[in-house]
Amino acid sequence: MTAGKQIRLMIAEDQSVIRKALAALLALEEDIAVVATAADGAQAVSAALAYAPDVILMDLKMPRMDGIAATRAILAKSPSIRVIMLTTFDADELVFEAVSAGAQGYLLKDAEEAEILSAIRAAARGEPRLSPSVAAKILTEFRRVRTPSKLSFEDEEPLTEREKDVLNHVAAGKGNREIARDMGLAEGTVKNHVSTILAKLHLRSRTELAIRALSER
Repeated sequence: MTAGKQIRLMIAEDQSVIRKALAALLALEEDIAVVATAADGAQAVSAALAYAPDVILMDLKMPRMDGIAATRAILAKSPSIRVIMLTTFDADELVFEAVSAGAQGYLLKDAEEAEILSAIRAAARGEPRLSPSVAAKILTEFRRVRTPSKLSFEDEEPLTEREKDVLNHVAAGKGNREIARDMGLAEGTVKNHVSTILAKLHLRSRTELAIRALSER
């Protein structure tokens, strides 16, 4: 962003009252122009490609397409757009899937107005912003995965090529259903592969698995 240029903002939120309130509130800022809104993930993808916003405030749970899938679809075609998740959900799996999909920030809906504005401006500059509780989750998981355990890498069983493919999809932040569709497998088969990979690598959760995969790239 160059000095003096307005930040082109888009808001994707399925609850009409919240969407309109955010749009009205943020439009009062001199350096922010709300250029589009969307009521679901599919609309968000279309609007993002049509209006080319600098930053998107993206709800996580929306009809037709959730915020994570919408983020991935938008960034695949317009990687310069910055996406900030603004949601009531801070479950570990959702946080990591959103960050893996390319989200620049992850804020909870109880965030103060100043925190949201700061995150929008930071995202426009290419800087990440995470709610403190979310940042703590990511740091905790990263440290857990990076800390050597009593079992060395030599104790790990090698992964099959199919398991490596599944692992790469997990690292991309995809859920079992999406992986199953992309790989032409049954969702239950993917779930079994993930369980096997966790056992072979001596990891405890899908989040640890994704962080491990990313840290070794």
